[in-house]
Amino acid sequence: MIRLLKPLSYYQKKYGTPLYGLNKLYLLMEKQHNRGQDGAGIASVKLNLRSGQPFYNIAKSNSKQAIAELFERIHTDFSKIEKTNPELANDCEWLKNHVSFLGEVLIGHLRYGTHGGNGLDRCHPFVKQNSWLTKNLITAGNFNLTNTDEVFQFLEKSSTYFKDKFDTTAVLETIGHFLEEENDRLYEELIKQGVPAKEAVHQISEHLDIQKVLTQSSALFDGGYSLMGLLGHGDAFVMRDPAGIRPAFYYLDEEVCVVASERPAIQTVFNVNHNAIREIMPGNALILKRNGLVYEKEFATPLKRKSCSFERIYFSRGSDVEIYSERKKLGVYVAETVLKEIDFDFKNTVFSYIPNTAEVSFYGLIKGIEDYINEWKREHIKKYAYQLDEAKLNHLLSMRPRVEKIAIKDAKLRTFITQDSARNEMVQHVYDITYGSIHEFKDTIVVIDDSIVRGTTLKESIIKMLDRLNPKKIVIVSSAPQIRYPDCYGIDMSKMNDFIAFRAMLALLEDQGQSHLLKEVYERCKQQEHLPKEEVKNEVKLLYKNFTAEQISDKIAALLKPADCKAEVKIIYQKIEDLHKACPNHTGDWYFTGNFPTPGGNKVVNRAFINFMEGRNERAY
Repeated sequence: MIRLLKPLSYYQKKYGTPLYGLNKLYLLMEKQHNRGQDGAGIASVKLNLRSGQPFYNIAKSNSKQAIAELFERIHTDFSKIEKTNPELANDCEWLKNHVSFLGEVLIGHLRYGTHGGNGLDRCHPFVKQNSWLTKNLITAGNFNLTNTDEVFQFLEKSSTYFKDKFDTTAVLETIGHFLEEENDRLYEELIKQGVPAKEAVHQISEHLDIQKVLTQSSALFDGGYSLMGLLGHGDAFVMRDPAGIRPAFYYLDEEVCVVASERPAIQTVFNVNHNAIREIMPGNALILKRNGLVYEKEFATPLKRKSCSFERIYFSRGSDVEIYSERKKLGVYVAETVLKEIDFDFKNTVFSYIPNTAEVSFYGLIKGIEDYINEWKREHIKKYAYQLDEAKLNHLLSMRPRVEKIAIKDAKLRTFITQDSARNEMVQHVYDITYGSIHEFKDTIVVIDDSIVRGTTLKESIIKMLDRLNPKKIVIVSSAPQIRYPDCYGIDMSKMNDFIAFRAMLALLEDQGQSHLLKEVYERCKQQEHLPKEEVKNEVKLLYKNFTAEQISDKIAALLKPADCKAEVKIIYQKIEDLHKACPNHTGDWYFTGNFPTPGGNKVVNRAFINFMEGRNERAY
């Protein structure tokens, strides 16, 4: 979101263009393009227009170049005016009245589809229209609700008709419902005070209590969200869930207020230091009034902070100063386990990473190994200082980890074939390998990945590819712990059987003759199925308690090793305690531990397990 705090003429005079806000919005969206591959949308609200003029604009695209397409439309319209009537191109008041999107309040959204199709109807923003300016609502956000059914049960009491029952609709309709109630309450009060009806409608904008509307709305929400809204008269807000699951940052000066999901986007586009950017606190809303007043207010009692650690490991761009440091630490903390696995044999071990998103944790892994080697050298030199001739000393000083670029992703390849057998053949060739980078049948290859969720790419592509180099052993390292449970707050991993850790646990139960435990846990889940979400416990935890993390990791390696793989395969995961050491301010770990931050999470995991046991291949919420 960008809120221009000066008239459009100010930006034209200072920056040479009335499109200053739109140009900045374009850059912000491109800098967060990692958050959207399926589509994009933009919206604007224009302040203080006369009745009969379009006060808002919305555009969406689901093309491959969605962002560029949206802004090209706007710039094409403006360019035509520049060419045909240069004087009007400098008349900001005329432009505001006649050029779409040239408003003071702008929002942009990138869709990363986790559920549903990728049509235009799935792209944000969404709008709820009304003839009263103050009842018009435009929303966009990053969120998932676990209790959409409960929300719609509430809304249906008001006899509202819905064309669908997605959480995007639930959010829009809920906030819209309480926004209308607040409008009606204020209108009745003003009428009682003797204010004429037409003037009462106008005065509502001065008294509208957005904080109250958000408090009432959020009482119905169970989930993770970073959600923004625009009102037709020009007020705006950004609300963040009480557990701080989803991220939101903002920058404010005398010219603009800017909000984004990632801090580096604001830093780069507005050329400001990261210390100038503030985080919207959990349970708080940043409220931007039509008159230019900007403030942060608590709309819900904050819960224990459980900011999503997967944001830090994978989802957010790694250029943030803190995320970069955290990802390096994830690599450092797994180094000791890796060293033990290779039996400290640096001479016959090659280190690399796949995919590119694991590059920063790879730097940390190498740093951890180098720190160990340097400490070993120091102790060795101290102990044997008088016995080291030049050859031995040179050999000692030459000890370092062998680092090679083992795999190169072939960006041209697309696995468009849908038939499983043919698709698996294509997947194997998504990466090219560097031949001659290891000593055949002698070296161990250690490759670090940011996370291992399903394991499909490992089994069908990466391990097969690495095995073509004829290593003695392949060690796959995950900078994240084992993903055992659904994520129902953002990334939307909701089917139990998709997780390789879950499938490994099932295999271990079968190996040990304990498969009857599945039926017992299923019955426990069914007994809680109709309880209020606040009373539900995560029963799936009971299954994992039978095994150590190492046992599950070893079984994962056995399941993912292709039948024709010649090398020994080992898989190492990050420890939970080391994850929290690396990311101390982002302790949301429910997908690893099953400790969900809201009651709805426990209901989702039990439902996901019930779906698995009943053979239902469907989303658990």
